[in-house]
Amino acid sequence: MNEHEMVKRVQEALTGAGVEDTITAAGVFLPRGHFAGAFAGGLVGGGVGDAIGGNLAGSVGTGFGAMAGMKAVDEAADVPARTMLGVSESKVYGFDTEREYGRHPTRLVFALDRDDLKAKVHQRVNVRVLELIHGPSGDAIELEGPRLPGFHAGNVIDALHDSR
Repeated sequence: MNEHEMVKRVQEALTGAGVEDTITAAGVFLPRGHFAGAFAGGLVGGGVGDAIGGNLAGSVGTGFGAMAGMKAVDEAADVPARTMLGVSESKVYGFDTEREYGRHPTRLVFALDRDDLKAKVHQRVNVRVLELIHGPSGDAIELEGPRLPGFHAGNVIDALHDSR
């Protein structure tokens, strides 16, 4: 889905939740550690497969291990497995999502005031880690924005770093 369609979907979900605000950027993020979980799970699964049945079993074990590792990280996270963020001039909204005919925002899970928020980004090879830190409390929401087409994580990160 293109970036304009994603912004439109988040705007519709926000309006449906009874919130009057204007979304300027939107993107899909994963819980922090999602890709690291895949790597660790793949290593464990591949080792088990190699031990019981050689190359084919090792390859199958790697695949299933990677999926299990990602799922374990996603289930342990305090954010949905696919969180759609929407950014307005004053807030950052986080929605749970469903994947039916493309990714759609569903339930509003958080709304953070940008005035109280610090956004830190850590560059990694295949993801950008986004920390949304609540200034007064120091609490943080940590997400991974994949560097893949269709996620539009960069649009959200750019919007959070643009001066208002």
